[in-house]
Amino acid sequence: MDLPGSILAVDDEAEMLETCRKILARRGYTVALATDGETALERLRNEPFDLMIADLRMPGMDGMRLLREAKQTRPEIQVILITAYGTIDTAVQAVRDGAYDYLPKPFSMAQLEVAVERGLGHRRLLEENRELQRKLRSTLQFEEIVASSPQMSAALDVVRKVAPTDANVLVRGETGTGKELIARAIHAASRRSQAPFVPIDCASLPENLLESEMFGYEKGAFTGAVASKGGLLETAAHGTLFLDEIGDLSANMQAKLLRVLQERQFRRVGGRELLEVDMRVIAATNRNLEEMVRQGTFREDLFYRLNVVTIELPPLRGRPEDIAPLANHFLAHFCKGAGKGVVGISTAAMLILERYRWPGNVRELKNTIQRAVSLTDCNQITPLDLPQPILEGVRGSSVPLTGSFRQEKGKIIRDFERTYLSKLLVDTGGNVSEAARRAGMKRSALHRLLARHGLHTAEFKK
Repeated sequence: MDLPGSILAVDDEAEMLETCRKILARRGYTVALATDGETALERLRNEPFDLMIADLRMPGMDGMRLLREAKQTRPEIQVILITAYGTIDTAVQAVRDGAYDYLPKPFSMAQLEVAVERGLGHRRLLEENRELQRKLRSTLQFEEIVASSPQMSAALDVVRKVAPTDANVLVRGETGTGKELIARAIHAASRRSQAPFVPIDCASLPENLLESEMFGYEKGAFTGAVASKGGLLETAAHGTLFLDEIGDLSANMQAKLLRVLQERQFRRVGGRELLEVDMRVIAATNRNLEEMVRQGTFREDLFYRLNVVTIELPPLRGRPEDIAPLANHFLAHFCKGAGKGVVGISTAAMLILERYRWPGNVRELKNTIQRAVSLTDCNQITPLDLPQPILEGVRGSSVPLTGSFRQEKGKIIRDFERTYLSKLLVDTGGNVSEAARRAGMKRSALHRLLARHGLHTAEFKK
């Protein structure tokens, strides 16, 4: 059974239009008619047609020009051209230029039905492929977000709901909580995912440079502007503009950004022409914008334009259950990149990671694991591989005990034994006899300890 579709038929001959309408209506298609190219374009701008059938030879706007204009207005629409035998070469060129197919006059009812069915089928296939690609990109992007805490689960639920829409989003959280990662996930799961994701750091550039980078400039607009240059707003066309640290925008730039959001238009620096812009805006901040509005340092109207949907990212210290999964995720990533055989994080090291306050949040944890993987000599991350500030940061803090005295003592002894043996085997290159001599114990006793901790001397051979 054919899936329904909406079709626009364009021809200056009323009889041909009526024939097409009758044939296609019998197959369940919705058919609209236009007697010239200008009328057809007006309908295309206001109605979502799936396919257009157009005569190649028409007075005024001919089929070739209509094809080009239609593809600019509705890039996804499938176009079938009707041509006389004498213009088949032109019709073939039209196919190369983007038309799906052509029908030579006179054509039969069956030929028209087959061409339309194939054209609509091609469109559905393209849409399915785009949807699969979008879902794949979205899945891959979400895989980078490791979270099991209720706070992050709630944030990701908002991400999934808002991503398919065009609503502006404000992502809030401390530095290092992953605001750009969330913004990229929203973009990847949106209908704009095939267009660019353009990040702008509002805090890193002085106002005049930020303005020229964002809006672009015309030749001669300022000293050094030897040629015109498009800005990042133009780069983000049909995609997503990510404004990081939006709270650091100057009052002048806030006013100009507000106009862009309201009018969807802007001028390059030194330019007069108004340029249209179609993009989604995601902003991020670690500042209290409501307080800035009260103090008069951030525009209230801009705040409400940006704050359509808010996503709050909790600090890492507020979701300690995410520390171990994140640490192991980063460990696997950096071990693969460094070609190292580190396979885990010791209990003692993980305990320290979970007790630390992480003022730099996820970014600091990621850097810590990368450093540990780079510097460790063992096949396990131990407290000796962690930076001194982190060790000092947990010194004196309360230790969460989960077992009896004997159990907690056993954990400490096991961690010490594994760390000591690993370092010993590294120093001796996996030579058991030398390791036993340095440890002051028999080879058989050393073998038993190695077996107990799953350490294999072959891994330490030089």
